[in-house]
Amino acid sequence: MSGAVSFTRAGVRRGFLMAPALMPGAALYGLVFGVLASERGLSALEATLMSVLVYSGSAQLAVLQGWSSSPLLLPLVATVLVVNARYVLYGAAIQPWLAHVSRPQALGSLFFMGDGNWALAMKAYHEGYRDAGFVLGTGLAMFLPWVGGTLGGHLLAKGVPNPATFGLDFMLVSFAAALGISMWRGKSDLLPAVAAAAVAFALHKLVPGAWYIVGAGLAAGLVGALRHGR
Repeated sequence: MSGAVSFTRAGVRRGFLMAPALMPGAALYGLVFGVLASERGLSALEATLMSVLVYSGSAQLAVLQGWSSSPLLLPLVATVLVVNARYVLYGAAIQPWLAHVSRPQALGSLFFMGDGNWALAMKAYHEGYRDAGFVLGTGLAMFLPWVGGTLGGHLLAKGVPNPATFGLDFMLVSFAAALGISMWRGKSDLLPAVAAAAVAFALHKLVPGAWYIVGAGLAAGLVGALRHGR
């Protein structure tokens, strides 16, 4: 089906129906976030709105690490931006598809884009499918269970008085570890990882708030960029 790019309801429907395997994971991830958000003192409305507006499990769990009764807004926003920096690359990779549709269609599709549906969309594009509604459809297939899972987790949180008992507080660490292992390319990645760990440890000890997450991301990115530029 290679050819001119279009954006139709059929493409949206096809994308939605092609992504059922992503739904259980998104729902479970949202459920865990909802439980942890409740433990941190967020209301059901606040947790659900965060999932709707931020829509990033890794960034939202990172934000919870630095959440308190009086959270500092700047480091939390910076945390979201650093953790979600990968979406700059996602957007660039999918540009050949979305560049040929209207701006509202492209921006709407990008808003609902996540790791899983981006991979599905890129696979479909490389296979010759050219209905960009597919991107929006797969995104909605992940977004709805994510938001529903968040609300459900918050409502069920009373039945989980101590998330640490079930290891739920370890969710971000395990997610980051799994992601890091899957992306590990060998010794060339060791120096950025060491730099991130050193900066995170120092900032965690010396600076209040979630700046250690921001610092770790920036340190790893800077060392990686310097190595790549040589």
